[in-house]
Amino acid sequence: MFGTRKGGLFADNKPTLGQCDPEFIDLFTRFAYDEVIHEPGANHPDLDDATRSMAILATLIGCQGTDAFATMLPVALDGGVTPVQVKEVVYQSVAYLGFGRVLPFLNIVNEVLTDRGVTLPLEGQSTTTPETRAEAGERSQIEIFGEGMRGFATSGPEETRHINKWLADNCFGDYYTRGGLDTRHREMITLCFLAAQGGCEPQLVAHAKANLRVGNEKAFLIAVVSQTMPYIGYPRTLNAIRCINEAAASASAD
Repeated sequence: MFGTRKGGLFADNKPTLGQCDPEFIDLFTRFAYDEVIHEPGANHPDLDDATRSMAILATLIGCQGTDAFATMLPVALDGGVTPVQVKEVVYQSVAYLGFGRVLPFLNIVNEVLTDRGVTLPLEGQSTTTPETRAEAGERSQIEIFGEGMRGFATSGPEETRHINKWLADNCFGDYYTRGGLDTRHREMITLCFLAAQGGCEPQLVAHAKANLRVGNEKAFLIAVVSQTMPYIGYPRTLNAIRCINEAAASASAD
C-alpha cells in the first residue's frame, strides 16, 4: 500500500515505505487499519466502508495529505466509493480550502481514474443554472441551518455582503445542490474539511450543528472524527470533538 509518489502515483521501481520503514508501517497499519476500524466506540451503524473512506479522503484533502490521498484513493474505490462520489468530495472541497490547495488532489483523481479505464469527464451532476443557483442555494441553506438563513444573501454590513451572497449562490447553490452525494454526506465531508485544516473552529461548530440538523447524530460524528484521527493526529481530533460537543449542547438548548 505504501510507496513513493511519482507524478501523483506510486512507482513500483522505487523503494516502498514498507521496505524502508517496516517497523513504523507495522505499527501504523495495525493501529489505523485494525484497532481504529474495529474499536466499538469509534464505530456507528451508519459508518459503512464507503462512508468511512469518503470521510478519510475529505480529511486528507483538508490536511493537504497528497501522498496519503494517492495511496487511499484506490482503496476507497475498491471499497465501494464511486468515481462520481470521489469527484464530488474533491469539487466540494474547493469551497472550504480554495482551488490552490485542491488542484493537486483533482489531478491525482483524474490520473487514478484514467489508469483504471474510467472515461472522463464523468456524467455531469449540476442541478442548477446561473439563473437558479441563488434560489436553490438559499433553499439548501435553510434545509441545513434553519429558517434563520432566509434572506442571508442580502444581510450583513454592506462592505462584506457580497461574501454572504457568494456563500448562498456559490458554496450552496453551486456545490450542495449537485448530485452524487446526499445532504448528510455533504455535511459530513464538510466537517472533515474543517476539522482537518484547523483554525476554523466557529465554522466547525456551525457545521457540526448542521450535521445534527440533517440527521448525522453526535455518536456518528464522533465515530467519523475517530476514524480520521490517524491522518490528522490527536490535537485536531480532540479539538473537533470539543466542537461537536459544543454544537450538541447548543442544539439541545435550542
